[in-house]
Amino acid sequence: MNENISKDDLIKRLRRIEGQIRGLQRMIEEDRNCPDIMTQVSAVMSALSKVSEMIAKGYAHQCLMEISEKKDIAELDNLIETLLKFRRL
Repeated sequence: MNENISKDDLIKRLRRIEGQIRGLQRMIEEDRNCPDIMTQVSAVMSALSKVSEMIAKGYAHQCLMEISEKKDIAELDNLIETLLKFRRL
């Protein structure tokens, strides 16, 4: 991770998402109405998307720093392929 994205921040976000998932499970167990459940699903998906973005940015930053030091084209290709996979998520 780069200096702007800390492991602690990612862990906090993932724990919050974990709580959202547990809440979603309870909503289903309690037969809550569909719009409420779908709103919660949307919130979880948005939160996961943000975590994915943060991880991708950290990965890109770290890799670009290493690539610039080594001038390694294969590593640059690997970075591009990995970021393209994130785009598909």
